[in-house]
Amino acid sequence: MLEKLDYKGRLAGKIALIVGASGGIGRGIAMDFVKEGARVAVAGRTPEKVDRVVKEITQQYGEGKAVAVYVDVTDEESVKRMVEKTVETFGGIDIFIYSAGVVKAGSVKSFSLKDFRFVTDVNYTGYFLCVKYVSRVMAEQHKRDPSRIMDIIEINSKSGLQGSKRNFAYAGSKFGGIGLTQSFALELIEDGIKVNAVCPGNVFDGPLWSDPEKGLFVQYLRAGKIPGAKTIEDVRRYYESKIPMGRGCTVRDILAAIYYIIEQQYETGQAIPVTGGQVMR
Repeated sequence: MLEKLDYKGRLAGKIALIVGASGGIGRGIAMDFVKEGARVAVAGRTPEKVDRVVKEITQQYGEGKAVAVYVDVTDEESVKRMVEKTVETFGGIDIFIYSAGVVKAGSVKSFSLKDFRFVTDVNYTGYFLCVKYVSRVMAEQHKRDPSRIMDIIEINSKSGLQGSKRNFAYAGSKFGGIGLTQSFALELIEDGIKVNAVCPGNVFDGPLWSDPEKGLFVQYLRAGKIPGAKTIEDVRRYYESKIPMGRGCTVRDILAAIYYIIEQQYETGQAIPVTGGQVMR
């Protein structure tokens, strides 16, 4: 009879900072990371949402597995404090996930500069600010222990791999995010840091798409992006029909790519599609 192994998880002993963990993809990553043995700093802008995720983790997995960190990724001092609190609480950072993202869709002929800057500030500039401070911590850790290899992972989008009609602000920020990822990877590998991006397809059941007021289904319907679409269901069916796998992307699909990135030791600067065949590279 085989002896039962004491499973400690794929991320046992790891410390993760996840920005955008108060809901959607980020929340799903945080929950799974704790299940796999990591301690997680749950970072987000809305205190009640962040606290809710930490409470959920604590109830399910016990005390000391997660800490709430409030951050505005467009504010450099706020980002600096977020990184400092994570290190003060857990003693370091092994994995950084940037899952913050906002979307505003519309025609280039009428899109406001205010909305364009909002999308760019969160999706592009915020990623830079976070990596600026996280990489300093990671570089010092590697200096003290050259065998310590760490990961920075941007949750990008298939819109970072191909243009998106009437969604240029989002696509442009995501294209830029891949440029940052590749450039960071070239610089930070000497500090023992792998930098990669995951490019999910359409996560239809998450708030990015399904939020009844701000979700993409509503925005695309209002913007007239899908010819002939009269309801949200019309928009959803249109997007489902474009995916060879016949369904939207899930958090579980995204996690499979994330664990590959963390566990492999020979890739950096990559943008990995998780699109059900919708985007092929």
